[in-house]
This record gives sequence, structure tokens and C-alpha cells, in this order.
Amino acid sequence: MIELRSIASRDLSRAELAALRQLLDQAFGDRFDDGDWRNTLGGLHVLAIEDRDQVAHAAVVDRTLIAGGRPLRTGYVEGVATRPDRRRRGLAALVMREADRIILEGYQLGGLSDGTGVPGFYARLGWERWQGPTFVAAPHGPARTADDDGSVMVLRTPTTGGLDLSGSLTCDWRPGDAW
Repeated sequence: MIELRSIASRDLSRAELAALRQLLDQAFGDRFDDGDWRNTLGGLHVLAIEDRDQVAHAAVVDRTLIAGGRPLRTGYVEGVATRPDRRRRGLAALVMREADRIILEGYQLGGLSDGTGVPGFYARLGWERWQGPTFVAAPHGPARTADDDGSVMVLRTPTTGGLDLSGSLTCDWRPGDAW
């Protein structure tokens, strides 16, 4: 039986944090580094737990995305992962549905960078691909992130229903990967 648990980073025990890092390392291999780990922390974690083991995860962290000159409080999804031996059982979709609920109830917009390699995974859950150019609000001013064009997705909330997906989208600056 799968149990879903939502918990803030600050409320995870050291053992739970270590288990989460192990899950993400197993799921992503060498594509997950310390910068990715830092970007996954500081928000709310959705954990799928089976027999007391973490088997799937998604985090929602606070960010600001600027669309059409309008800053939007964004629930940004990080670290969507399923333990390799539990894949293809709907667990990633399960944690993402809960992450979507959190975003829809508490944010103006949802955002993520799609690195799944699974065509249509997020689209099936209501996410839309950003069509316009992407930028980061770097310390020296806006910087183009053309390599991220086409991989950024958004989840509209009732406050952003009329959002123009072909305009520019700027994320707040952070160390490591901008998106």
C-alpha cells in the first residue's frame, strides 16, 4: 500500500533527508549533483512511501517567474523521481498530482523544467510547454537561457488563465541550473 506524505524540508529528519538524497541519486545517477540537491530543498516534499521506504518524490519550492512583465509567485517543481525498481507503476504521476494540488491551492503559477525524457508525461497532468523565449534574472541583469527554450512547462492556476505562453518568461536567479 502506498502512503502519500507532504512535509516541509525543515521537518524532515536527517535519516529522511539521507533516504531522499539516496532516492534521487538512484533515480538520476550522475545527472543529479549537489546543486540539484540544493534546488530541491527549502519547500514542500511529496513523498510516496511503501513499507516505510521512500519510493517516489516531488518537491514544490517557492520561486518567482516573470511573464509578460508580471511577477508571479510560483510553485516550482524539482526532483521528480521514482526509485528504479518501482518505475512504471504510476508513482511519479501520483506525487505530481499532489504537487499540482499544492500549486493550485497556494500559488499563482506552477513551473518546471522537463527533463523526464518521457513524452507527454507532464502534459497528461495539465502542464503546458512554454512557447516563448526564456531568461534568468542574473545578478548583472536578464540573461537569455536559450538552451532551456522548449523544456520549461507551466501549470496555470485560476489567477493565470489568460497567460500568453508565447511571450518571454524569466526565472529568478539561483546558483546552479537556472531552470
